[in-house]
Amino acid sequence: MPVYIGLDIGGTKCMVAAADAAGRELARARAETPTGLREGLDLLHAMIARVAGDAPIAGIGAAIGGPLDYATGLVSPLHQPEWRAVPLKAIMEARYGCPCAVDVDTNVAALGEYRLGGVTADRFLYMTVSTGIGGGFVVDGSLYRGAGGAHPELGHQSVPPRCAHPARVACECGAPDCLEALASGNGIRRVYGKPAEALTDAEWAEVAYHLGQALRNLAAIYAPGVITLGGGVAVGGGSRLLDGIRATMAAHTRLVPLPDVRLSALGYDTALRGAISIAMHGF
Repeated sequence: MPVYIGLDIGGTKCMVAAADAAGRELARARAETPTGLREGLDLLHAMIARVAGDAPIAGIGAAIGGPLDYATGLVSPLHQPEWRAVPLKAIMEARYGCPCAVDVDTNVAALGEYRLGGVTADRFLYMTVSTGIGGGFVVDGSLYRGAGGAHPELGHQSVPPRCAHPARVACECGAPDCLEALASGNGIRRVYGKPAEALTDAEWAEVAYHLGQALRNLAAIYAPGVITLGGGVAVGGGSRLLDGIRATMAAHTRLVPLPDVRLSALGYDTALRGAISIAMHGF
């Protein structure tokens, strides 16, 4: 029985899973991401062998940090400095003799949530709030892509800070007032001097306000029917975060319908499940 392989390649961890032709997960493996390119590729091959066993592989889907070229599968993930211009698609196709689809992890997560998370809206926006902030927009079942296939960077929109420590707000991209500098895991550590799980209710309210204003911007531009939030910060914040986001959006959104804002139905598995989905069905 052939299997489909999903790869979730992160800067700190890698997850690999095998699924049958119905999309049912059969096995998975998880390991810390090595620093080196060769070590990283060797680890992926070992994990694929572990979850696939003796079964033939019918397709591979890979979710990885950008920037990348999804058409050629050439990847240069920002948080993996030794991975530069790596032809991941070609490497996997040559090794396993099957198609391999590669895309930015947030795009893959968006498709996973759309296809497997019970979303019925024709216009669907997914945002991951984790170490960084990113997302993907699905229109009539297909990913929205920018000019030349560019990946929209939801976390690098400008949101004026309204927090107790505005002098600490600094984005790794170098631009001022980025949402990622205010509400991502790294941004929270910089602004509040502690991880998200240690925030007080008042500090969560500040984070929720910034995310609410950002989602108000996106609602005004894209008018999605549903916005889903995933990633460790969003899932960990739970109702404290979600209630504050909804309240901010309700107070400030005008002229466009207020979207349904919810937490991911797939939890921490959105990118991995999405990778299996693109292995089976493409984009």
